[in-house]
Amino acid sequence: MRAPFGFVVIDKPQGFTSHACVSRLRRCYGLKRIGHGGTLDPAVTGVLPIALGQATRLLPYLPGEKTYTGLIQLGTTTDSDDLQGEVIKRQSHPQLRWSAIDAALDKFRGQIEQRPPQVSAVHVNGERAYARARRGEMMDIPARTVTIHQLQLMHWDVNRGLLRLNVHCSAGTYIRAIARDIGELLGCGGCLASLRRTQALGFHIYQAQPLPEKDQTPPVPLSPLQALNGMPRRNLNLSEQRDWRCGRNIHNETNDEQATVVCNPDGSIAGIGQSNGANQLRPKIVFDAIG
Repeated sequence: MRAPFGFVVIDKPQGFTSHACVSRLRRCYGLKRIGHGGTLDPAVTGVLPIALGQATRLLPYLPGEKTYTGLIQLGTTTDSDDLQGEVIKRQSHPQLRWSAIDAALDKFRGQIEQRPPQVSAVHVNGERAYARARRGEMMDIPARTVTIHQLQLMHWDVNRGLLRLNVHCSAGTYIRAIARDIGELLGCGGCLASLRRTQALGFHIYQAQPLPEKDQTPPVPLSPLQALNGMPRRNLNLSEQRDWRCGRNIHNETNDEQATVVCNPDGSIAGIGQSNGANQLRPKIVFDAIG
C-alpha cells in the first residue's frame, strides 16, 4: 500500500498547539514522518498546512508569505501583546475617524522594522524568548525587517476601540507586534484580541479541513503542485522519467537559477531540480527514486 503523500490543510481550532495537530494526524494516518509549515499560537485559528511523508522535503520550497484577519483592541497593553497575557495598562482610546485610522496604518505598510514580542519563539542568547519571559525576564529583542504587502482596514468600532485588519505579510511577521505598535503610535496602547490565518505556504482557508477526531478517517491529501504554482515547471517524457528517477541530470532549455518543479508524464510531481549552469537540471529532490 502506497504511503500517504501530499499536504493536508487543517483549520486549526482554538486551544490546540500546532504540535498537537501534527500528533493527531500521525495517529490518524499511521505515519511518523509528518511536519507542519508555520506554527500557530494556541489561541490562533486557521490555515495550518501539514506535509505527509516525503512531502515534508518540499516545505522549504513553499512560498513563505501568509495572510491573516486580526482584531486589535486599542487601549489595552499586555505583557504578551495579546489578550492571553497579563494586562499592564488600560487607558481610553482616541475617537478617530476611519480616514485617520487608515492614514496611521501607512506607517506599517511596505518594508518595516519590527520588534518581536517578548513572548515569542525568537532565540535570545540561545534560548527561546517566551521561556525567558515566563521567568519574568525583560529582553531587548532586536528589530528585524519584515514586509507588509497589504494592510487593509476592514472595520473600525470607534465605541469599543476595536480594529479589524486584513494583513498579507512576509514570513517572520508578528501580528501581535503590529497590534502593539499601532497602539503605541496612537498613544493609547493596543494588543491583539483575536487572529485567524486565512492563507499560508500557498494554501488557502477554502482548502482547509477540520482537525479529524482520533478514530475518524483523515482527509485525502492535496497535491503539492497546488502550492508550487509560482515556480518554473519542467515536464518529463517517459525516457527522461527513468533518468530522473535514477538521479541523472536532464536537459533544460534555460539556466534559470531558481529551483524548478519537475513533473512526471502523468502530471504528478517527480521532484525538484536546480540548474547546473549548462542547460541541465540537477536533481535536488527525487520522488520514487530507483537504482
